[in-house]
Amino acid sequence: MADHRGALDDVRVVDLTDERAIYGAKLLADLGADVVRPEPPGGDPLRERGPRFSDPNDTEGADGVSLWHAYYASNRRFVSLDVETEPGARQLQTLAGKADLVILTTGTYGTDQVDVEQARRDNPALVAVECPSFGPGPWQDYRAPDLVAGALGGSVFPNGDVDTPPLKTFGDLTFITSGTYVAIAALAALRHARETGEGQNVRVPVHNAIASCLEHVFLWYFYNRVFPKATSKALERRGSLHFSNLYVVMQAMGGSIMATPTPDIDRQLVWLIEEGFGHDLLDPKYQQREHRDEFAERLMATLAEWVVTKDVEELFYEAQRRHSPYGWVLPIEKVAENPQLEARDWWKTYDIGGNKIQGPGEPYRFGETPWTMGDYQSAGTSSADVVETLGWGAEQETPA
Repeated sequence: MADHRGALDDVRVVDLTDERAIYGAKLLADLGADVVRPEPPGGDPLRERGPRFSDPNDTEGADGVSLWHAYYASNRRFVSLDVETEPGARQLQTLAGKADLVILTTGTYGTDQVDVEQARRDNPALVAVECPSFGPGPWQDYRAPDLVAGALGGSVFPNGDVDTPPLKTFGDLTFITSGTYVAIAALAALRHARETGEGQNVRVPVHNAIASCLEHVFLWYFYNRVFPKATSKALERRGSLHFSNLYVVMQAMGGSIMATPTPDIDRQLVWLIEEGFGHDLLDPKYQQREHRDEFAERLMATLAEWVVTKDVEELFYEAQRRHSPYGWVLPIEKVAENPQLEARDWWKTYDIGGNKIQGPGEPYRFGETPWTMGDYQSAGTSSADVVETLGWGAEQETPA
């Protein structure tokens, strides 16, 4: 792995995760933590997930490598441990005792063999973050793939159009959510451990993480009586329509764009009038509270009438210039050309077996400890003394 000094360069992490929390381990690794991921002798099963790198002429053995794994297991060190044997289980336990942080997802390789409480007796400041599918209760022993987790957590129900069934969130968004919460929990507990010397066991169930992101659903439930479009306490599927009706994907010339008059409705109104639209919206009655819903409805109808006359790309850039948060809707094959991502220099180069591949970059930007992508590592090799091989033999020095 390339030299990668980041904000967490003094933090040792043992990564015993699957899809439910591997993104959390990635966030810590990309911040510079020394993250070690033990693999079974046959290799990490997640190395088999697609999509895969395809180059039949590749001479470095990269053809067929999982791009999914290269992204989610970035900046990681891999070790091969047969934890079903006594020496392998002992080495895993030693790793845990030398770590600052152990991240576990129930049922993942190595989680049944590692004794977190024994590791904490060896290292009282150890933080363990567990990410099961469900919290305590009748479902606590069950596991759930992304779709089932999203359905039971509540994120699937409000997605989709008014006349469609519920719709799964795109990609692995459910587990990206739980992984993000795992990273947040790990950093909070790690800070506590650094300040007090006291480690903790932290549980971050996927189910709870999803539910905590449904503020718009709970808002609808508690305040449905004040929403004129509400027909029940349950938020209906409304396609691209935000519950406030003020964020709408509209058709422009050459594509679609999410248009909204927020956060400055007066500024949007001025823009419309400059172009010959919306003079009727200056009617004094719209300043009266009882006509605000009528005003909002008429404003959005005027926006749609105006947007359809505009070139989508030109409209997007003009909205950016005016600080109006319009969103140019690109098909998936055009996302790599997204001008906002390009302006942020978001795409980064991944080195996979000598092949340079563009992939997603940092979700944050730090000035003093910049994000760095190390070369993707192949499957780990076994060692008679993994701890010494990794350089974890010495006691970790904790900053004052």
